[in-house]
Amino acid sequence: MVKSMTGFGRSERVTDAYKIVVEMKSVNHRFCDINIKLPKKISFFETNIRTYLKKYIERGKVDVFITYEDFSDDNVKLKYNKDVAEKYMGYFEEMSKDFGIENSITPAQLGGFPDVFTVEEQAVDQDELWKIIETSLDEAAKMFVQSRITEGENLKKDMIDKLDGMRAAVDYIEEISPELVEEYRRKLTDKITEVLDNPVIDENRIATEVVIYADKICVDEETVRLKSHISSTKKILEDGGSVGRKLDFIAQEMNREANTILSKANSLDVSDKAIQLKTDIEKVREQIQNLE
Repeated sequence: MVKSMTGFGRSERVTDAYKIVVEMKSVNHRFCDINIKLPKKISFFETNIRTYLKKYIERGKVDVFITYEDFSDDNVKLKYNKDVAEKYMGYFEEMSKDFGIENSITPAQLGGFPDVFTVEEQAVDQDELWKIIETSLDEAAKMFVQSRITEGENLKKDMIDKLDGMRAAVDYIEEISPELVEEYRRKLTDKITEVLDNPVIDENRIATEVVIYADKICVDEETVRLKSHISSTKKILEDGGSVGRKLDFIAQEMNREANTILSKANSLDVSDKAIQLKTDIEKVREQIQNLE
């Protein structure tokens, strides 16, 4: 199967203690670039998450968003810092003596000062939490991969149609090329006869000119290589897997052959077909950029 580099996946898991939501989306990229955004409380799982996702992703810029809610009753602890409160009170008493005013601070007022009370998050059971995160990642990743496969197969079908059209254009160029040489021979013979006004023509000279012309416009090597590249591209698409980089190189080679055919073209028909080839190759190459 062929995969696109564009995909989306989502998973939501809720237990009595936790709620985990995982969302993944990706766009084209030359390499595998995974960007993970998750709450600070579970940030220590980032390396595990990255390693786990690489089982499913080979190329693409992937953004992973993970949200985490803790429903447990003892997930936080309120701590009373008596030493800090005593220091506040000591200074209040000192100020009361210094300025001759009554110290009327109440416990409620004292508790409102910084660090008298602090909230501490309790440590989570990492093994239990990782199992939930792993399950959520697995569900989201499978949906993500399936969306890539669906789009990849659509791209594959469209590319194969374009490759068949390219093959037809190459076959036409091969078919018409001998006719162009023969037509040139006739025109050359007619021109020499007209200029010299002499029915006796040096056939050797004509043959030499025709050979030179045929060599100049010969595209046999280019068409053979193009057909080979087209066949290879179709086979690679049918075989599936991570094919993007390999096909991008082949597309560059196909474009080079089409440019050579166009530069040698001495016929409007051949020029039109070569331009059509270049257009289709560029379209195929754009689609290849979307493949993993």
